[in-house]
Amino acid sequence: MRGDIKTSCQRRLSRIEGQVRGLTKMVDEDRYCIDIVTQISAVRAALRRVEEEVLKDHVSHCVEHAISSGNKTDQREKIAELMAVIGRSNR
Repeated sequence: MRGDIKTSCQRRLSRIEGQVRGLTKMVDEDRYCIDIVTQISAVRAALRRVEEEVLKDHVSHCVEHAISSGNKTDQREKIAELMAVIGRSNR
């Protein structure tokens, strides 16, 4: 993972960690259900953004390298990995 992407993801994940701690506090304080669900949606959206950033980096580094290498086995493997992870994330 490129250094700038790693730093960006770490920052985002730290914020998400704070959001999840906030959710725990909301539940502990018996906050209004819709407010909790709204915050859960915000956490999920933030995680999707991190996932997208990591996938973009993977495509621009690992998959691109496999394509430019000319190694058909490596190319097929990277494409299969990418398709599998995209399939899992769409569930």
